Amino acid sequence: MGTRVLVTGGAGFVGSHVAEAYRDRGDEVWVVDDLSTGRRENVSPAAALHVCDIRSPRLRDRILALQRLVGHDGQTPPADEADLSAALEAVEDRVADLIARKNLTAELERRVQERLEEQRQALIRELRLELLREAEGVETPLTERKLQELERLDRISLARSVLEQLRPRTLGQVVGQERAIRALLSKLAVPFPQHVILYGPPGVGKTTVARLVLEAAKRMRTTPFGPDAPFVEVDGSALRWDGRDATDPLLGAVHDPIYLGGRRDLAESGVPEPKLGLVTRAHGGVLFIDEIGELDPILQAKLLKVLEDKRVFFESAYYDPSDPHLPQYVRRLFERGAPADFILIGATTREPDEISPMIRSRCAEIFFDPLSPEHIRRIVRQAARRLGVEIARQIPDLISEYTVEGRKAVNLLADAYGMALHRRGGRGRVRITREDLLEVVRTSRLALSAPVRGQERTEVGRAFALGVVHYVGSIIEIEASAFPAARKGQGTIRFNETAGTMAKDAVFNAASVLRRMANIDIAHYDLHVNVVGGGLIDGPSAGLAMLVAMMSAIQQRPLRQDVAMTGEVSIQGKVRQVGAIPEKLYGARQAGMRKVLIPAENAQDVGQPPRGLEVVPVATAADALPHVFAR
Repeated sequence: MGTRVLVTGGAGFVGSHVAEAYRDRGDEVWVVDDLSTGRRENVSPAAALHVCDIRSPRLRDRILALQRLVGHDGQTPPADEADLSAALEAVEDRVADLIARKNLTAELERRVQERLEEQRQALIRELRLELLREAEGVETPLTERKLQELERLDRISLARSVLEQLRPRTLGQVVGQERAIRALLSKLAVPFPQHVILYGPPGVGKTTVARLVLEAAKRMRTTPFGPDAPFVEVDGSALRWDGRDATDPLLGAVHDPIYLGGRRDLAESGVPEPKLGLVTRAHGGVLFIDEIGELDPILQAKLLKVLEDKRVFFESAYYDPSDPHLPQYVRRLFERGAPADFILIGATTREPDEISPMIRSRCAEIFFDPLSPEHIRRIVRQAARRLGVEIARQIPDLISEYTVEGRKAVNLLADAYGMALHRRGGRGRVRITREDLLEVVRTSRLALSAPVRGQERTEVGRAFALGVVHYVGSIIEIEASAFPAARKGQGTIRFNETAGTMAKDAVFNAASVLRRMANIDIAHYDLHVNVVGGGLIDGPSAGLAMLVAMMSAIQQRPLRQDVAMTGEVSIQGKVRQVGAIPEKLYGARQAGMRKVLIPAENAQDVGQPPRGLEVVPVATAADALPHVFAR
């Protein structure tokens, strides 16, 4: 219990505050109006240890009362008459100090209360969310049915797709790409791996080879790839981004507070959150971009910057490095960026000159070979063994006539397997017959991959050139017909315009060569040159075939029908080099040709020709004639 205090003048303003002050400190207080009035009621002066008469007529008593009030000290002795001014000044100083402390305490208390209220509101929100998640009755009959439906769907699983089941598991199971595999290993399985672009037709195994080469490289000592190096695959034609950089699955993006993709707690506190992209997921491994030629040009430029920096840097107008609510991982991403040290492997069916020079200048280039009929047959036999089915002897040959893609060949075999299984009612050992495959061909409306076939016969005015579309070689059939002009020297030339201006120029070049080489003036003939099918020829490589077709039509000399040729013919009769020789040779072999004439300048491009195909380099049109005309 505190001190017992008697306060007089309690009815006044000052007296009441004096009494309240003593009560606040725990003292026992009696209050009277005035001791001189005798109104002491139940108060005994002897019972009070201290008496504070704030309304005393004596100045000394009032000052003493103030001293004891301010100092909270009932033992303070009265001041001498001579020291009253000094005592009053001391009281004033003490009062000023108390007021300052009180104001500071009140301000701190206010700020503490505000902070506590903020934390209380945040805690209430969190508790409400947690209670909503945990409270009984959140699930309705409708949501419960939807949950049960999802669980039922999760219990259902079909067999793996045919392509997944029959995909090569080792590099030794890949058919027809031995050179490409060696080249890619030499780029990846080395201490300093290179970025690579893979060119080639569809369905020849570019993606599979890239994945298997990385797995092989991880097992070698001469490679920086770790055992957990990732292989991240994405389709360049499907990648999308926006100018605000709010969406960029390849490089990553910043989800600003106003963007719905940010975390709720960060969005509420105004903190932007970087989202990592595929380039960071591929860190330490390979980023494989299929159809890289379809990648947006601006996205290509951004990708090149990442390849140089080996990091991705983020920017945001909402980023404030002094924000105390900023998580350390967000601060690090903005200040140091996200790691993105990977090897880029791009794949495309486009020609090299259709790929961005910026990308090509930073990448090695590897070309995958088209698949020959023998390769397709091997793929079919290999797939049949993995499926555990028996196939008729004609199946591999028949499939090789309808496709030059390994993926398509496997799909045709799988479709025929389904047809055979249905025919047997799902009972017994399945054997795929020729009729099963032909049924698939008819229902799928398939056409022969090489409708023009080489034959051991001759024909006047019909020659075969070679073309390429998406790295797949094909036969271009050219025919010519010549008649004596109705008026000598006034002959005409007809040519189907759909073949293009370059093919038309080749006709007139051939006319000059005929006059120079064989003394044939086409002005004496009505000549009609036709590209069968009306396809566009986007280069001059059919010039040699047009020349021999026109010469055969005018001289009525038969041409061999198992010989194809490629090469531009100059007006001086020279056969100039052309591109895509390997693809054209495979196309000729697919069509059953026995011999192919190529420019002598392309002799170094042949390498190992397809089996059963004779390749003859020629420097002039005259050199070609003994090989194309029947003896």
